[in-house]
Amino acid sequence: MFSKHPKGLVAAALANMGERFGFYIMMAILTLFISAKFGLSETTTGYIYSAFYASIYILALVGGIIADKTKNFKGTILAGLILMAFGYLIIAIPTPTPVPSLGLYLGLTCLGLAVIAFGNGLFKGNLQALVGQMYDDPKYSSMRDSGFQIFYMFINIGGFFAPWIAIGVRNWFLKANGYDYDATLPELCHQYLEKGADMAPQAMENLQTLANQVVLDGTQVADMTTFVNNYLDVFNRGFHYAFMAAIFAMIISLVIYLANKKQFPDPGKKVQAANKDEKVAVSKEEIQMSATEIRQRIYALFAVFGVVIFFWLSFHQNGYSLTYFARDYVDLSVINIDLGFTQIKGAEIFQCVNPFFVVTLTPLIMWLFGSMKQKGKEPSTPMKIAIGMGIAALAYVFLMIFSFTLPAKDALATMNAEQIDAIRVTPWIMIGLYFILTVAELFISPLGLSFVSKVAPPHLQGLMQGCWLAATAVGNSLLFIGGILYTSVPIWACWLVFVGATAASMIVMLSMVKWLERVAK
Repeated sequence: MFSKHPKGLVAAALANMGERFGFYIMMAILTLFISAKFGLSETTTGYIYSAFYASIYILALVGGIIADKTKNFKGTILAGLILMAFGYLIIAIPTPTPVPSLGLYLGLTCLGLAVIAFGNGLFKGNLQALVGQMYDDPKYSSMRDSGFQIFYMFINIGGFFAPWIAIGVRNWFLKANGYDYDATLPELCHQYLEKGADMAPQAMENLQTLANQVVLDGTQVADMTTFVNNYLDVFNRGFHYAFMAAIFAMIISLVIYLANKKQFPDPGKKVQAANKDEKVAVSKEEIQMSATEIRQRIYALFAVFGVVIFFWLSFHQNGYSLTYFARDYVDLSVINIDLGFTQIKGAEIFQCVNPFFVVTLTPLIMWLFGSMKQKGKEPSTPMKIAIGMGIAALAYVFLMIFSFTLPAKDALATMNAEQIDAIRVTPWIMIGLYFILTVAELFISPLGLSFVSKVAPPHLQGLMQGCWLAATAVGNSLLFIGGILYTSVPIWACWLVFVGATAASMIVMLSMVKWLERVAK
């Protein structure tokens, strides 16, 4: 798999894998942490989640500009790793729950997220630009798509193990303090703290039932106020300790990067040397590129950026509305891996399904494209992206079909625990959904990176990689729409919106394929 690729690819992929491991520990639990820590609704949590996820990618544009201006890609990447580790430290420090001051402690969490986002902006796009330069050598240029698929596969190896660590640490701390895990309890606990005796009778009954179930020694809860305060504090300290695991992952990534830094190319040096007429390996294409061609390339890139906005709006619901769906509507009781000191169970476990499929399906997709290439039938990169948008639409059609019989989110508050358990769906629905979404992702994300690195003018590599991530940021800034839909319309109608967004994007992409193919040549 690696023999025909540049030597630095594996080292860069490993450095990125460690960073992604830490990042996905956080993303597996972030929305549930914010809701459980501060008692915020799904919609309010969505605004914070959308802003954070968008800032991660929009700041990649800033990171690209910094690297292009300073011509110091490697130093910018290193600074990003250090900043991310510091940001994780800010949110990993345990603070009391319920919080004494919502503004202070929520602000502290948001500060940590902002530091992580800025560090990610310095790191992410510039490492991708560095990998892209490895394939500017004619010896490797034909392997560019498969190289980025390998790079993407390593990202998801880290992403697969991250949710297990996050869940394991959180549930270990619960068990050490005599409690079991229940995803719906924090919301009921915050309702009790807010309303007390005025809490809805059905919600109070559900709280009492679940409280008795999670006390491991079988003691019946008599003092609900004490239980609610203790459970929230233990539940969320477990989350804080899970964030600490992300710091260790960042340290591993930092060590890998520093150990291999010298063998990586530096896009900044190449452009700087070309500007000074130094003797460097600059291709004929780069030397002869006209202003008109540069404009055409930029127009083509921005056309693709506009289309993929709607993919990321739909795909990144996996950490938001789809996680809430798993918490509220999926039978999680059948997912319980007892390791003795902890248990692996919870809605967050589905966050490892997508990375698992990325790792296992990438070789198959690479084989498929390679076989088609040998026969002269391989689709172009723009066509692959269009196909991916269509597959994403099918994923939400699949989920929509199984959601027709489910009650709306607000109806759950009027149902008792037994009634809610009766309407829960099999976890295989989530697995099937993520399988289809992953296939779509493999047609879009790594190949989009490849397209950008191929089409971007040489002196704008970092900037254009940043713009790709900025397009992702626009999609992520709209993620809150999923939360609004999830809590205000029938569940099937929520998923129908994402069917429409991805299907429309596929049609637009298909209409531009021939033009994009000409520009890419």
